[in-house]
Amino acid sequence: MAAGSSWLLTLPPVTGTTSLQQQTMMRPAGCSQRQTASRTRAVQTLGQLSADLESSIDATFGNCLVQSDLQLGRQTVGKVRDMYSLDEHLLIVTTDRQSAFDRLLASVPYKGQVLNQTSCWWMHQTRHIVPNALTAEPHPNAVIMQQCKVFPVEFVVRGFITGSTSTSLWTHYKSGSRSYCGNEFPDGLRKNDRLQENVITPTTKAADHDEPISPQDIVGQGLMSQEDVDQTFEAALGLFNFGQEEAKKRDLLLVDTKYEFGKAPDGTIRLVDEIHTPDSSRYWLASSYEQRHALHEEPESIDKEFLRLWFRDNCDPYHDKVLPEAPKELVVELARRYITLYQMITGKTFEASPVTADTNAEIRSSIVKHLGL
Repeated sequence: MAAGSSWLLTLPPVTGTTSLQQQTMMRPAGCSQRQTASRTRAVQTLGQLSADLESSIDATFGNCLVQSDLQLGRQTVGKVRDMYSLDEHLLIVTTDRQSAFDRLLASVPYKGQVLNQTSCWWMHQTRHIVPNALTAEPHPNAVIMQQCKVFPVEFVVRGFITGSTSTSLWTHYKSGSRSYCGNEFPDGLRKNDRLQENVITPTTKAADHDEPISPQDIVGQGLMSQEDVDQTFEAALGLFNFGQEEAKKRDLLLVDTKYEFGKAPDGTIRLVDEIHTPDSSRYWLASSYEQRHALHEEPESIDKEFLRLWFRDNCDPYHDKVLPEAPKELVVELARRYITLYQMITGKTFEASPVTADTNAEIRSSIVKHLGL
């Protein structure tokens, strides 16, 4: 799909699949009272993908890559990625799991493939800014990385004041705070304003919940040296500036994102994990931003924000023990947006790799063959 593709008319509020009514009637113990009245904001849908892709997304719903089992090295399961430590290699399988609020929300068709291939594309485009740990791409859902000692900090870079989570810049600003992660902000900003300059708002990589932290505290708490902080901050801003320039060429605004860095055995700092994916980043359509912002309307986004908002409307995602099931219509729309974003960014046609009973074996075989095990 070409950059600047038009958006269809706003859909009526999604009432969800038939299971949503059942969820209301059969509210599990521990769910908040708000779940008894499922509410859904009107969600815009992107123009149609190819008929084959649309059919494949629908057929794959409920048959996603939720977990991997490669039986190689030492496995660590993250929010979205399964990692296997094998000597000097780190094998990463990107699944279709969808997380937000530090919770698993749903499984999205082809999400893992989109994230993996989008990140690989960006890594090839940004090696002139900072080295990265990518060494091979043996499967649409898997990569082989160089083992690095990862810094215990996530580097969140923001070009706009927005967001809905507890760690978002807008959440803190609207509560009255004007100082955040070592950055000072003026009075008078409103949601979705463009910042005067890009800023970094780091967070610690806590097991249960990310916590904002200032550069001074990163050094003061012994998480990183001042030299490493300076290098990673410079790299993060360089990557983000480049990403914004490339996004603008495609009628996109790269609003915010996060990076992770680590040290390779030779001491060089490298980008690890992912870069500029729709999971780690927020993208808006550039062509409509100014007009919609002037009208106090939300930007047209191509990310998971609308799914976040659905959960915020229908439960307390931070405290409820049991979350409602995301409506199929929203999950399918998220799959469409992720695929559309991949095609807009890379200029390539997305070639879906359906999940089958043999997918784990195929991933394992491709890695074993590449490494000569």
